[in-house]
Amino acid sequence: MIEVKNVTKTFGDFKALDGLSMTVPTGAVYGLVGPNGSGKSTIIRHIMGIYRPDSGEILADGEPIYENPEIKGRMAYIPDEIFYFSSAGIRDMRDFYRGVYPAFDLNRYEKLKEVFPLDERMPIRRMSKGMQKQAAFWLSLCMRPEILVLDEPVDGLDPVMRRQIWSLLMADAAERGITVLVSSHNLRELEDVCDHVGILDHGKLLLERSLSELQENITKVQLALKEEKPLPAGLNLVHESVSGRLHTLILRGDTREILARLQELEPLYMDALPLSLEEIFIYELGGNDYAVKDILL
Repeated sequence: MIEVKNVTKTFGDFKALDGLSMTVPTGAVYGLVGPNGSGKSTIIRHIMGIYRPDSGEILADGEPIYENPEIKGRMAYIPDEIFYFSSAGIRDMRDFYRGVYPAFDLNRYEKLKEVFPLDERMPIRRMSKGMQKQAAFWLSLCMRPEILVLDEPVDGLDPVMRRQIWSLLMADAAERGITVLVSSHNLRELEDVCDHVGILDHGKLLLERSLSELQENITKVQLALKEEKPLPAGLNLVHESVSGRLHTLILRGDTREILARLQELEPLYMDALPLSLEEIFIYELGGNDYAVKDILL
């Protein structure tokens, strides 16, 4: 389990993290989402022990991560911008990581040659971005990490390779119970793989829930009314758009209770629709200086 407790980080006059607290459960695939500049990459670098917080603490399985080689030996990290030694190929990095990661698996390295069609001797810095990402996954999966941290992990990969990599990651999560923390702007993709979600904004966590709880707590309802009536009192309306007689409502709360209350309007038509993670993200940020209007029209 990864625990971030009241972490603050300031760069000059800019407060990148503002009392941030979050928990990534053991064995979870946790999606960390937020707008540009929200602090996602900053907290990831803290979790990997690259940055030291100004205040607060970050723990993995109850142990501090910063300057803790034993914990770091069980963690792997794939950043958005890949970096390796300037002239190193995949085989060179394999030999380097064997000396750093006690669990590095040579048998798996050989098996994954079938998945990643790369020249092991070519300097990684000469590869395309997509090839560099493949090299990073090849090496990281062979480290057999207990905690895998990913920042925009499949950016630059073609659809087939993206699916292949997610398949490998999900197999590791299911079979070995590894903890995966992934930050990405591709919310549609995260929705398919994550079981927990945290939404970050201005260095703070807006909310943190399992994906199922998140989707159950907010509902999209479309209804057509014979005549205009005010909504029943007590409904937690997040957003409303109107096109002719058709009203589209985004409401927080239990879906069954919401539909029962809306029946008071005697609608001609009414239907509840599931929200995607992308829609939830937009509406959760809607009250935080993000003006998104009529996105469902």
